[in-house]
Amino acid sequence: MISFIRIDDRMIHGQTVTRWAVEYPCDGIIAVNDAAASNPVLKSAYKSAAPDKKTFVWTMDHFKEKAQTVLDSKTRYFLITKNPVDMAEILVNFGFVPNDVKKVIVGPCNDRPGAVKIGNNQSITQEEAQALEDISKAGYDVEFRLIPDKPVGSWEKFRSQFGF
Repeated sequence: MISFIRIDDRMIHGQTVTRWAVEYPCDGIIAVNDAAASNPVLKSAYKSAAPDKKTFVWTMDHFKEKAQTVLDSKTRYFLITKNPVDMAEILVNFGFVPNDVKKVIVGPCNDRPGAVKIGNNQSITQEEAQALEDISKAGYDVEFRLIPDKPVGSWEKFRSQFGF
């Protein structure tokens, strides 16, 4: 089962394991990113960031193969992608329904060329904005929040900056 959904360009790190796991208890983490899952060094680094949790780093295709098994599991998993486009692929295009979780928390998204800064360590591109709009239209609340007790705002607050 899925207990928490997050978009975080760092994917798995200490804050994910310590701060967010208090707010949303979990037994394991599933990170979906083709590049990380295909690189043994990155995959190992992500897995070592959460040594006391079942941790998986999967390609998008592998996640799609395992999606029903994840839903049927009694294990509570965090579902994390590195960017909004990948999360939209899972939630909107693939149609994955993560149990009763209807909130997507957006964490760090580094400044990059062409990205619009919406908060401290939170910048998104137009393509990512479209993905967030699609996720929102699919019935999810999208909230920008680096850590549990410091909300930045909801997608509704920022969407007009991207022409929505």
